[in-house]
Amino acid sequence: MIEQYVLDLQDIDETQVAVVGGKGAHLGGLSRIEGIRVPDGFCVTTEAFRRIIAEAPSIDDQLDELSRLNPDDREAIRMLSAQIRRTIEGLAIPGDLAAAITHALARLGEQAAYAVRSSATAEDLPTASFAGQQDTYLNVVGPTAILQHVSRCWASLFTERAVTYRQRNGIDHRTVHMAVVVQQMVFPHASGILFTADPVTGNRKIATVDAGFGLGEALVSGLVNPDVFKVRDGEVLDKAIAAKQRAVHALPAGGTQEVAVESQRQGQPALTDAQAVRLVQLGRRIEAHFGRPQDIEWCLVDDGFQIVQSRPITTLFPIPESGDQENHVYVSVGHGQMMTDPMKPLGFSMWQLTAMVPMHEAGGRLFVDVTRRLASSASRAGLLEAMGKGDPLIRHALETVLDRDGFVPSLPDAGPGGRPAGGPGGRPAGSAPAPIETDPAVVAKLIERSRVSIAALERDIRTKTGPALFDFLLEAFEEHKRVLSDPLSIQAIMAGMEATWWLNDKLQEWLGEKNVADMLTLSAPDNITSEMGLALLDVADVIRPQPEVVAFLQGVDGDDFLDELAKRAGGSEARDVIEAYLDRYGMRCVGEIDITRPRWRERPSTLVPVILDNVRNFEPGAAERRFEQGRQKAQKKEQDVLTRLRTLPDGDRKADEVKKMIDRVRTFIGYREYPKYGIISRYFVYKQALLAEAERLVQADVLSEKEDVFYLTFQELHDAARSHQMDDQLIQRRKEAFRSYHALTPPRVLTSDGEALTGAYRRDDVPAGALIGVPVSAGTIEGRARVILDMAEADLEAGDILVTAFTDPSWSPLFVGIAGLVTEVGGLMTHGAVIAREYGLPAVVGVEHATRLIRDGQRIRVHGTDGYVEILS
Repeated sequence: MIEQYVLDLQDIDETQVAVVGGKGAHLGGLSRIEGIRVPDGFCVTTEAFRRIIAEAPSIDDQLDELSRLNPDDREAIRMLSAQIRRTIEGLAIPGDLAAAITHALARLGEQAAYAVRSSATAEDLPTASFAGQQDTYLNVVGPTAILQHVSRCWASLFTERAVTYRQRNGIDHRTVHMAVVVQQMVFPHASGILFTADPVTGNRKIATVDAGFGLGEALVSGLVNPDVFKVRDGEVLDKAIAAKQRAVHALPAGGTQEVAVESQRQGQPALTDAQAVRLVQLGRRIEAHFGRPQDIEWCLVDDGFQIVQSRPITTLFPIPESGDQENHVYVSVGHGQMMTDPMKPLGFSMWQLTAMVPMHEAGGRLFVDVTRRLASSASRAGLLEAMGKGDPLIRHALETVLDRDGFVPSLPDAGPGGRPAGGPGGRPAGSAPAPIETDPAVVAKLIERSRVSIAALERDIRTKTGPALFDFLLEAFEEHKRVLSDPLSIQAIMAGMEATWWLNDKLQEWLGEKNVADMLTLSAPDNITSEMGLALLDVADVIRPQPEVVAFLQGVDGDDFLDELAKRAGGSEARDVIEAYLDRYGMRCVGEIDITRPRWRERPSTLVPVILDNVRNFEPGAAERRFEQGRQKAQKKEQDVLTRLRTLPDGDRKADEVKKMIDRVRTFIGYREYPKYGIISRYFVYKQALLAEAERLVQADVLSEKEDVFYLTFQELHDAARSHQMDDQLIQRRKEAFRSYHALTPPRVLTSDGEALTGAYRRDDVPAGALIGVPVSAGTIEGRARVILDMAEADLEAGDILVTAFTDPSWSPLFVGIAGLVTEVGGLMTHGAVIAREYGLPAVVGVEHATRLIRDGQRIRVHGTDGYVEILS
């Protein structure tokens, strides 16, 4: 059947990706938009590709072999993919298939010139553009050459880069098929690329036009720098005209050639301003049709534009939905919570339901709308100060937005809405609450309140199932928020933080010493997170004398090892001590604000490498010694500070004030970590109940597997429990979207125009080449950098400096074995900073791209007092 092998572009639309691939489907969609000219042509469908593959049974074995290769084994991939390409290119195209293609050519003109272009089914999709993965051939003339290049396009599904991309992204090679677009060749005066959103800043209202002379290959291949036009609202905002010395032109007999541009033309713009504006108007029409920003390849022929490709821009960070056309400014929650990875739908919806302020989701991350707080002069300064203390880059990004005339409206007062994500769970940041007495009994009372509340939750939830469980949970979320917003709890947190800031400010003013509070808070009492790290040293003490247990743990693979451990000599005691640790801390894990992340209790093997590091690197009794050493250092520092103060004018008064503040900071600073422990303890209770409910839905054939619930919001799961109905396609779409979100970098600040702002440090007091960050724990340390992105893969030795993207409390057990800390995300009062100070580790956080700029194994120097990192080797 001729029809199943060839389709005219005019008969295709964007729903037919499975038939004509991503590029073909987009071109078909483009050809249907009024006012958009697309060169005439046809698609050789994926049915033809399947037919060809079926002609060579050997390809099946080669694909099996390919799927078993490690994505990092480049040599093996190179050899096998080349073998597959040779097999495909060597196949004779069956007569009926060749006839279908030549018949379509005859309609358009057999001896005309054509572009022959690969169009894979996993290409130009909303979640992955796959740009440049397969091949395009320009100016192909004659049926024989066309057929030959169609075979080459089929083979290009197995270029080394395409194969590696699929391997790395977990895409089965057999699920991707290749169509081929054959289009009449366009011989343009100028060509280039139009981005309907600024690809650098993400601003959806600014379009960027790259333009050069001749065919677009000169730009795509990097042969020349393009002219660049920035267009907004029908006006060229900015342009940079390049010296375009080379161009690519078509040859009369077929193929293309690189040619020199005459010297007098090199500095001329490839487009006039009016043409750039007109092109952007066409781009806006295309963008509206596809419903998202587009990356468009265009050609200018006789003062008319022809569009030869359009694909979604997949690198843009999505914008939270506001439901209005007003300007909005959003601050990242993840940067405050030390978790910038994407969250699954159940994860972000649970955080939204239990947070103290409204939160908006985009790209699997949460944001708080701070527009109203910025708009009011009454609240703006407090917001900027709070943001600056948490993360100076966020403050700078917000100031950048404020510097733009008119983006943030001026309001008389912000009122209670739209506050930033300040403390645990997004506690509103605002003016300091009324002071409380410096009394350790306050902290003990708060911890007991939390313990009683969680015990009641565990008791009451046991009997709840089905819709009744969800009704119960909605009430539990209100109790959750009531505990979080307890005025006494907020006062205790603020008391510790404000005492820290006061001590640092006053002691720098009076003694000329920076960040003194870092030393004064060593081994502060009641810090649940630092206790968690030290407690794992105690676990190692029990395991260390048992060689059979150590040997067994070195071979652990999987999470059901604890029962097997008990069968080893000394294993029963080892299991009991690990179980006791998990009873107290097993609700924690990396990325713990996402309820869907596997907890230590669910995946205890995560802790094994850290336990083994502790066995290897520490002597018995290290936890108690470590805590006592820290306490004595703090005490000694306190005596030193007070003695020096008393020698100053009015020294006794200053010393008395500082003594009161030291007592205050040591009383309250440890409690800073407790509310998060309470939140995560509750989360584990919620999760166990929801997974039990998911298991019931699996038994009732509503869900395929229980972890599918992670891809539903809380409300959707509630509906499924009530109706016993579920859309499998929804879960599949959510899984694909979640995978795509990993490729996106969440901005610290995001505007409703889509502009992603990261902020900048205003520093001129650091050595050239140093990496700048926020000083959060004083001291200077040199050592080997260990760049670790997954705590389960940690392999640390004494003296190592941990370099990672972010550290939430779950990373604390690693802190006991390192000499310093560098992170990409963080601020003065984030968890990693608090624990680094408590353990006396020099630390610099908020170092942009630290895990890319510092290589694992390099020697680095961390300046924790001044906030920068030097790479020494």
